[in-house]
Amino acid sequence: MRTLRAFTLLCLSLYLPIYLSSNSGIGSIGEIKEEPKVTPNSSPKNFSDFLDDIGMVESSGRYKIINTYGYMGKYQFSKATLKSIGIKIKPQDFLNNPELQEIAMKRLLDANKNTLRKYITKYSESTVQGIKISESGILAAAHIAGAGNVKKFFDNGQDFKDGYGTKLTDYLQKFYGYQLDL
Repeated sequence: MRTLRAFTLLCLSLYLPIYLSSNSGIGSIGEIKEEPKVTPNSSPKNFSDFLDDIGMVESSGRYKIINTYGYMGKYQFSKATLKSIGIKIKPQDFLNNPELQEIAMKRLLDANKNTLRKYITKYSESTVQGIKISESGILAAAHIAGAGNVKKFFDNGQDFKDGYGTKLTDYLQKFYGYQLDL
């Protein structure tokens, strides 16, 4: 029995360091290997990221989609919204024109920023109802709910919910902190 124990200890002393160094992040006995440090990307999300992310949430990034409520394209525009930003086009022509959809989104963001400029100045980098507020969050909320409903939220706490149950406050949170440079 004593010989078996000595043999086991000898095997462990020979093979355990090799096994541990190759399988568990530990080098020789007692020595811990440092794992490579992962440094988070410190650059803030930019305007292009914002457009990509909001397009993914709205339509999974698809330009040629119409939802059950008739909202169209990558950013899910209504005919009335398009008309309000000076775009009068047949729905099929709009769906087949990704460049025009990107122009429409930029126009809508500019219009909403102008309408909500006082709210952006007053509330950016503050916390309202436990939600950290930014310009990008406000503009995303205006996209889902309209600028008027964003004003109602800041003026009296009234949250808006779309036909699918998505709340204005969901967009305030989800789209916090992008650098839009509009």
